[in-house]
Formats: sequence, C-alpha cells, structure tokens
Amino acid sequence: MLSPENIPQRVRLFRSERFERLTLISWRTFAVTWAILLPCIAWVARGTAQPWIAASLVAAGLLVWSLFEYAMHRFLFHWHVNAAAVQRFVFVIHGNHHDNPNDPLRDLMPLPVSLPIAGFVWLLCVLAVGPAGTWLFLGFITGYVMYDLIHYACHQWPMRSPFAQAIKRHHMRHHFVDGHGNYAISAIFWDRVFASKVKSLR
Repeated sequence: MLSPENIPQRVRLFRSERFERLTLISWRTFAVTWAILLPCIAWVARGTAQPWIAASLVAAGLLVWSLFEYAMHRFLFHWHVNAAAVQRFVFVIHGNHHDNPNDPLRDLMPLPVSLPIAGFVWLLCVLAVGPAGTWLFLGFITGYVMYDLIHYACHQWPMRSPFAQAIKRHHMRHHFVDGHGNYAISAIFWDRVFASKVKSLR
C-alpha cells in the first residue's frame, strides 16, 4: 500500500466541502455496505424463479455487467469531445482518477453515485423480466462490486498470485502506457475480443 507521502495531493472536484466529501469513500465503507446489500437483494429475489432459472439470470447479469463495464470505461469514461460541459463531466467521473490514480478514497465509486444508479438498473431488470429480474440485477450488481474491489486492489493492495498480477499489469498499462486501451478491469479478455489490448510496455 502506498504511504501517505507517496500519494499526490487530492484533486479537488467541487468548491463545496459538502459535495467534495460525497466524492470520497473508504474501502471499508464500500465493503460493509455491499456485504449488507447483496444478501438483502438475494432475499428479495427468493421465490421469484426456479433455482435453475435464478442461476441463469445471475449468470446473465454477470455477463451483462462485464460488457457494461468495458463499454462504460471505453466510451463514457474516455469520452473525448470539445464541449466544455462534457469535458468537465468526464473529468469529475473519471478524468481526476487519471490525474491521481492512487488516491485511496477515490479508487471506488462513492455511494451517492452508485446507489441511485443501482436502483435504476434494478428497476430496468424488473421491468424487463418481471419479479425474477431481481436475480438478473443480483448478478449485475455482484459483477459491479467485484469490479470495483478489483480496481481498488490494483491501485492499493499487493496482488501476488499469477492471475491477480495479470489483472493488475493489464490495468496499470491503461494508466501508464496507453490510456486508449486496456479498458476492461474485471474481465480483461474483452480487450482482446474488441482489439483494444495494449500489447506491451513502451
């Protein structure tokens, strides 16, 4: 983990101290929140589908998340246009992370952003599938939690297993070699599928 003296000064996003605090979250707060919410979502979903259908919907949700993660990072987080308002929006949601990638309180999505979006996605899943859509949402949101924790680990924790090192190396190349590639974080194979993999260090 980085020592405090190795962390650059935090990028300020808002003049308001209240808004600024809403952009920060510790990994412990993130972990406790989702450790409570994920079982609650599963509890709500119980009885809405046969076990094999529920398992299929969870798997589909994980798959949908992995594609959403890739597309979100590639096309929204790295949206390049000349409009000042859009540039400001992109900087607030992601560009600041590239300016200071190792800020431990900005390597996870803050709850005031993630929870309303999660609620909207849950609604869409239920509208699309009916009550069993909660299983689809459970897969999607589990994929999100895994993604955010993996992203945090890439920046803050030692990752010593060969698989973990491959994930970390993949993401570090996005930050420090070529920001126009290696968009996937938890499902890094999508960069090969969509020909956006950064092949080697320069």
